[in-house]
Amino acid sequence: MLSTGGRLLLIVVAVLSGGPWPASAQTGEVPRTAWGAPDLGGVWDFRTITPLERPAALKDKPVLTAEEAAEFTRESAEGRNADRRDGGSQRDVERAYNDFWWDWGDSLTGDRRTSLIVDPPDGRIPDRVPAAQGQRAAGQDGIRPVRARVLIGSPAYGPEDLGLSERCMLGFNSGPPMLPSAYNNNVQIFQTPDHVVILSEMIHEVRVVPLDGRPPLPEGMRQWMGDARGWWDGDTLVVESDNYTDKTGSFYTIVSTYGSGESLHLVERFTRVSDDTLRYEFTVDDPSTFRAPFTAAIPMQRTDAPLFEYACHEGNYGMTNLLAGARAQER
Repeated sequence: MLSTGGRLLLIVVAVLSGGPWPASAQTGEVPRTAWGAPDLGGVWDFRTITPLERPAALKDKPVLTAEEAAEFTRESAEGRNADRRDGGSQRDVERAYNDFWWDWGDSLTGDRRTSLIVDPPDGRIPDRVPAAQGQRAAGQDGIRPVRARVLIGSPAYGPEDLGLSERCMLGFNSGPPMLPSAYNNNVQIFQTPDHVVILSEMIHEVRVVPLDGRPPLPEGMRQWMGDARGWWDGDTLVVESDNYTDKTGSFYTIVSTYGSGESLHLVERFTRVSDDTLRYEFTVDDPSTFRAPFTAAIPMQRTDAPLFEYACHEGNYGMTNLLAGARAQER
């Protein structure tokens, strides 16, 4: 179910090309918990039309002018309009729900960046190492179960051939790391002195992050969302995760999956920069998949809207129809 999250707050910060927001972006004294830690609690909305990677046409332009941003916003809304009926019957079916149900957002980040990736400076996902170059087309490389969150055109011989979101395992924007996507761009954070809980609206993901300095899990114990440990770096919560299962990709977008999560080392940073804004940054470090680490920075806005249960096909009864439809096509 959709949440009625608030609009993305347009914050003006000084990111131009090579790194995350500077400390000077923080405005005033941040709210704090009863025990003195920065208060990250609440529901946060992270939708934005700023793309993850810088478009090729904007290769040498890390930031748009106000006029360019207005044109980019107009073209984005037009291209994603699911109420269009051009392209024939197949394209019409592929658009699925009408535009009411989608929640991509309607604004760029306040600094008008051309990519959420802030490092490397070109705003692009680094090249993959040779051993991982054949793994981007998840589901077409013989891997079962499929590691992709969303998989278009799967033969669906069995549940193992469908994407993780279709199998109700992991949502396509839930992470980790979290990425803006088509809808349910919301996350709720709870805090105690010893733990932080990160609850994603998309499907059913809950990460309980200990802050008490306990050792990580043994190397052989693998988890869908990794093994997270957190600590405070000044007023920034740092969450470091390892021990992902090889049943997920090292990194993913809504249409692509890269490598194997087995070798992923993920660092996330949460910083309350004002009453209404939380800065979320993540760094993907996986030398088995990418030639270099990369970092993205995403502004989140506080909202008073609640989260609703995402039942995922209401218990995934949809799986029966997905597989039955594939058998009907074969016949």
